[in-house]
Amino acid sequence: MSRRHAVTAGCVLAITALTLTAAPVAAQPQTTSSHAASAGWKPPPGMIAALQRDLKLTAEQAQARLLNEARLAPVEAKLRSLLGDRFGGSWFTGTIAQTLVVATTDPADLPQIIAAGAQGEVVKRSYTELSTAMDGLDDNLPGHANGGAVRYVDVRNNRIVVLTTDPLVTEDLIQASGVDSSMVRPVPSTEKPRLFDDVRGGDAYYIGSASRCSIGFAVTRGAQNGFASAGHCGKAGETTTGVNRAAQGVFQASSFPVNDYAWVAVNATWMLRPVVNNGSGGTIPVVGSRAAIEGASVCRSGSTTGWHCGTIQQRDTSVTYPQGTIYELTRTSVCAEPGDSGGSFISVDQAQGVTSGGSGNCSDGGVTYFQPINEILTTYGLSLVTTTGTTPPGVTPPGTTPPGAGTCTGLPKNVTGTLTNGQSVYQPNNRNYQTTVAGVHSACLDAADGVDFDLFLEKWNGRTWATVATSDSPNPDEKISYSGAPGYYRYRVVSASGSGSYKLGYKTP
Repeated sequence: MSRRHAVTAGCVLAITALTLTAAPVAAQPQTTSSHAASAGWKPPPGMIAALQRDLKLTAEQAQARLLNEARLAPVEAKLRSLLGDRFGGSWFTGTIAQTLVVATTDPADLPQIIAAGAQGEVVKRSYTELSTAMDGLDDNLPGHANGGAVRYVDVRNNRIVVLTTDPLVTEDLIQASGVDSSMVRPVPSTEKPRLFDDVRGGDAYYIGSASRCSIGFAVTRGAQNGFASAGHCGKAGETTTGVNRAAQGVFQASSFPVNDYAWVAVNATWMLRPVVNNGSGGTIPVVGSRAAIEGASVCRSGSTTGWHCGTIQQRDTSVTYPQGTIYELTRTSVCAEPGDSGGSFISVDQAQGVTSGGSGNCSDGGVTYFQPINEILTTYGLSLVTTTGTTPPGVTPPGTTPPGAGTCTGLPKNVTGTLTNGQSVYQPNNRNYQTTVAGVHSACLDAADGVDFDLFLEKWNGRTWATVATSDSPNPDEKISYSGAPGYYRYRVVSASGSGSYKLGYKTP
């Protein structure tokens, strides 16, 4: 069992895959006053109303929730980087997300967590341990839809949850997987994931004469315009028509199952817009693609049900549809229906991902999964089409150099490069490096003012590249210090907002 000071029992909803054809240590809670919530910054149109409807909030509560999420996101990024492999996860709590909880495996970290403005919690297992165990389950459970169609890392309870229609069968599968069964909890559930199969985010497009899906986000690849969507919507070479049934484009690449993403190149008659349809005649601007924290508000746009909101439940979720298993999805409380597949998930003005599948509907509620957008951009070498947005009060604007930050010096290895808005690259030189001894990996990213570049350290786990350290503050400069085992590593440099050059200095064990 987890040695958490407090354990929270979770509720589980049922799921399905649709294809549409034709004793925590507490800091003082930080709340946002009604004055701050009503003055200055305003969220994108339609978001407040959707949060009121879907989360049962007042307009003032919805506004305060978004302000708190934006204010505490940089705090989470800083603590995640400082804790390194002691980091046990993070999440928002409270009706208006007034509390950020950050977990650690070392009680000695609690004072600095509290000093930073978060609530500290001591857990038995680090996020890295849970993620490694999750990989073991993914290697052994994918073919057993009845014995674990959905698996996710539950950071709130410091364990892995397997949703299953047959707990006894699932327990046997867990034991046979070789994963420490004390880290895994089978939870009875009737969920059976299905795909929501059915250039402005959320708008409809058609594949052939019968199938309909939804546009995720406008993207470019060099001089070619296009959009990102779900992989199960179409295969490479298939043609699409737009919401007006006019010729639109061709699938350039598609991955499904294992992943659920694709991109479509559009012809010259289609103009890219860095917005998402808000379902009520307006649009939401897309400013960047910073991943939101668990518990944060998130909204979805799709061509069947329009605009709906909820919260991010869990990341690192594996889902087995009848067509196959998809890994590293994000689980949400947002509803969706057939035809919404491929559509946009957005948190305030930050693109999150494209709709994969889920369960339930928008009359009774449901669970929906999305494929994170940054993985799509990286895999296909795409750039997200964005526009300049506004910054909430109390949040450092992108491009502002944080106090004490400066150029990177004293690191023996250096590489340089340039990024366009929304682009990501791997370093060193689009390759990786190997270390044969355990030790500290240090890196410093130095970019020009006016951009928001982020830095991620990834390690090869034998099956895929897993992120082991993150520095994603809303600033141009980032630093990582990570103590790791021998193996293969690489850095991923991402433009969350803006274009320009950068320098990456790093040191290996």
